[in-house]
Amino acid sequence: MGDLQSLLKDNNVLYELIEHDIAIRTAQEGATYFGINVGQTAPTLILKTDKGFFSLIVSGDRGYIDFEEVANIIGCKKVKLAGAQEVEEVTGFVVGSIPLVGLDLPCVLDKRLFKYSNIYGGSGKATSTLIVNPSALEKLNRIVAVIE
Repeated sequence: MGDLQSLLKDNNVLYELIEHDIAIRTAQEGATYFGINVGQTAPTLILKTDKGFFSLIVSGDRGYIDFEEVANIIGCKKVKLAGAQEVEEVTGFVVGSIPLVGLDLPCVLDKRLFKYSNIYGGSGKATSTLIVNPSALEKLNRIVAVIE
């Protein structure tokens, strides 16, 4: 958590970290817990491709991810979700708590997140949620593509 807060402060990003008693692991759980639109939740997924690993930050209301479309956008032949063990090896975090910012991976971003002033996502800890403006994702991640 300290590294995350340092990264946010050093880059002058306004943020809020909310601690909660229960682990929030899905977009729907987050929307229900915080009383927000599910679209404001921003899960960070890890993709395994023939060009290595990528992070994918999507709006919780997306529902379906067209991996073929993502592959075309990032210029890969094969794209799939990384397995739980791979996620932990590549990021150091468990599935469901991957932070929105600070991963050293190329990042694909969901354009839908930009219709909200604040989005809610992972902080690296399942019992803590990071709230930031979507512009922080562009500032603190290595964005290589945006999906419509």
